[in-house]
Amino acid sequence: MVTTDPAYSEFVHARRGSLLRAAYLLCGDAALAEDLVQEALIALAERWESVDHPDAFVRRVIYRRRVSWWRRSRRETTTAFLPDPGVDDGSDVRARDAEVHDVLRLLPPRQRAALVLRYFEDLTEAQTAQVMGVATGTVKSLSHQAVTRMRAELETRRVQQADEEDRP
Repeated sequence: MVTTDPAYSEFVHARRGSLLRAAYLLCGDAALAEDLVQEALIALAERWESVDHPDAFVRRVIYRRRVSWWRRSRRETTTAFLPDPGVDDGSDVRARDAEVHDVLRLLPPRQRAALVLRYFEDLTEAQTAQVMGVATGTVKSLSHQAVTRMRAELETRRVQQADEEDRP
């Protein structure tokens, strides 16, 4: 049974923008992000009365469904723009940085999820581990690998750009 509780509507209104940003960063596709958030909010509505931590529940549903879809398709669709950022909490500025966003899309899904949850959703390592269904050490390892890979790719791009600018 779907809830009619006004608290659910308030939750959706308050969190939808940041959930869309997080879902978009996980999958790189605005339409897919909308679908992920919609499915997660429907799942929450069906269990609203029994869910103690709706944020964690919705994030877990978004992450797990994204991984399931990725496993089924084994391919990714990218887009050049972000969905409506909703509330301006500063994360939209970081998410719009085209270079970082391009490099983020190069990461494997689990590394990308760890970074999005840790640094864009601002979750602790323990919270990220809970959402991803892995150990805290795995979150640390995935985050370290992802940051190392992103730094290397960004440095390579800067060197290439400098080389291009030096050419006559």
